[in-house]
Amino acid sequence: MADDKAHATDGTGIVETEAVSDETMQKVEELIEAEEGATNRLLGWAGTISTGIAVVMSLFHLYAAYAIVPTQELRYVHVAFTLILAFLLFPVAKRFRDRVRWWDIVPGIVAIATIVYALWGGEDFTDRATVPDRMDVIVGVVFIVLLLEATRRTTGWIMPVVSVFFIAYAMLGPHLPAPWTHRGYDLPRLVGHLFITLEGIFGVAVDVSATLIILFTIYGAFLAQSGAGKFFIDFSLALMGNKPNAAGRTVVLSSFLLGGPSGSGVATTVMIGTVAAPMLKKAGFEKNAAGGLLAAGGLGAILSPPVLGAAAFLIAEFLKISYLDVIWMATIPTVLYYLSLLIMVEIDAKRFGARNVNITPELGLGTMTKRYGFHFISLLAVVVFMVIGFSPALSVFYAILVTLVLSFLRKDTALMPKKLVKALADGSIGALNAATTCACAGIVVGVVTLTGLGLKFSSIVIAYAGGSLLLTALYTALIVWIIGLAVPVTASYIICAVIAAPALIKLGVPDYAAHMFIFYYAVLSEVSPPTALSPFAAAAITGGDPYKTTLQSWKYTLPAFLVPFVFVCDPQGVGLLLSIPKGGSWVDIVEITFKTTCGLMALAAVAQNWGLRQNTPIERGLLLLSGLLLVFPSLIEAIIETIIGRDISYTFLPGLIIGLGVLLWQARTRAQPVTA
Repeated sequence: MADDKAHATDGTGIVETEAVSDETMQKVEELIEAEEGATNRLLGWAGTISTGIAVVMSLFHLYAAYAIVPTQELRYVHVAFTLILAFLLFPVAKRFRDRVRWWDIVPGIVAIATIVYALWGGEDFTDRATVPDRMDVIVGVVFIVLLLEATRRTTGWIMPVVSVFFIAYAMLGPHLPAPWTHRGYDLPRLVGHLFITLEGIFGVAVDVSATLIILFTIYGAFLAQSGAGKFFIDFSLALMGNKPNAAGRTVVLSSFLLGGPSGSGVATTVMIGTVAAPMLKKAGFEKNAAGGLLAAGGLGAILSPPVLGAAAFLIAEFLKISYLDVIWMATIPTVLYYLSLLIMVEIDAKRFGARNVNITPELGLGTMTKRYGFHFISLLAVVVFMVIGFSPALSVFYAILVTLVLSFLRKDTALMPKKLVKALADGSIGALNAATTCACAGIVVGVVTLTGLGLKFSSIVIAYAGGSLLLTALYTALIVWIIGLAVPVTASYIICAVIAAPALIKLGVPDYAAHMFIFYYAVLSEVSPPTALSPFAAAAITGGDPYKTTLQSWKYTLPAFLVPFVFVCDPQGVGLLLSIPKGGSWVDIVEITFKTTCGLMALAAVAQNWGLRQNTPIERGLLLLSGLLLVFPSLIEAIIETIIGRDISYTFLPGLIIGLGVLLWQARTRAQPVTA
């Protein structure tokens, strides 16, 4: 399969799908490095040692998934592996890359020494959390400084700076203005809480990183090395080829298939973009629109079961629910997201007058599926094992074994020793960004729990909102979005889960709905400058303008990002999370899904300014009203009640009637040309 190539042709020539130049891919790599840190490409003894450490890290976590490793030991060892690899693989500055210096080795050794000190101390060490001795404080401060530096190397300056800000908040409490004031904590007490207890750095976030995130990155690496990613793209090309708008549909389908196991927006964007960008260009897509579509497809990777993003594992841990429950909650929103994206793509085909791009793969769909369809089994194995009753960690462990065994069904996909070592190494290396982020975010979580900032912050938000659920939801979305502009999705979710979620829960929103609301808006940071890595990478591939591409990605994703407001503002909204509303039945789930689907179709027509034909200004306004009445009725209700001065009640019928009315009118006047 590695040698199979698909070609796109419009009857005048042939374009190989792997047509993106090396220069373009270098630009993409530079963008990723600017966001995620410049990685060393180590050769010789340094490469062998770092690869060996990464392989041992993966094997340790696979062992921990199957056997029983005490919680504290697992978290501490996980962080130790993370820090040593972060110092070896991420240089202190870009100009020092591709070689290991003493200032990379020494911090790694010292980091391991601090972890050994903590583990060697045993129960006596943990019992000193509230009154640590002098050596505990010194070791703890050294460890925190090393963690901040490792996080800076892997994710940039912002997360360490945010963490330092929270440390300052904890220590300067009495000197802060009301309502932010608190009793304040001295350095020993703060270090004891952050370094010694399991409520700070080694808290929930690191636990999730050590037990789930790294296992899923290993799983994704096994799928990648066995050729699953290429198969999913080729399968999408073959299935959607020789049909209207094949290029756009291929992006939507392949992003869903690839996104599931990868859980990474930018990785999915780049992998699909290198194949689909030439097709989109030949189909007639404007380059910024093509980039926006690729970024929107990549964004779906963080929303798509069975992996979602790393933050989804944290939802399960924060709420103390099964990860399978999180997958079920994400099912309908994921379907709605891709449905909305598909509608936008179909409208694009009309707007651009997209040309058919005939896909002629060397292998037919049937032959390809027969030879490589076993990758679908690997993809679904995680969910199947969880449904059977295995824990998430054990489920992904067995899914990795299934992927390994099935790879030997074909010689070209077999995970022979060289590929196996690469998969094990890539699995741990791929988890480093998330692991350092989770550990550093533990500083934030520790300060919030120590100072009570979460409850204080929620009271402030509710007070500003005047007790209004709608305004509280709007403020929360804005807070999550702003924080997401500065830090990665995982960190954004962790920070907002502890400071913003309590406000929604206080107003009666179910805790799972509040956390899913925050998760979706944290994901929005993937397409928001200055950390809009997916659109920027897509723009580099398509040759578009990064900021115009980002605006296009907003257009593709905007209708779907109104859906989280349904979770918290509509009494039936939890039905979208496959939860029966209080006093309701399964009919409510069907009804809210139908209403939201219709609303998203209307909003897609607004965003594209095209229904059955180009909209007139009046038609666009009516479709906007229809979409909001169906998806975000509480906003319209609040505006109308403010105008007329009394409460109103309504059903979804007005929105449905308005939307259908516009479409019927457009069908009747479809032959009439409409100028822009």
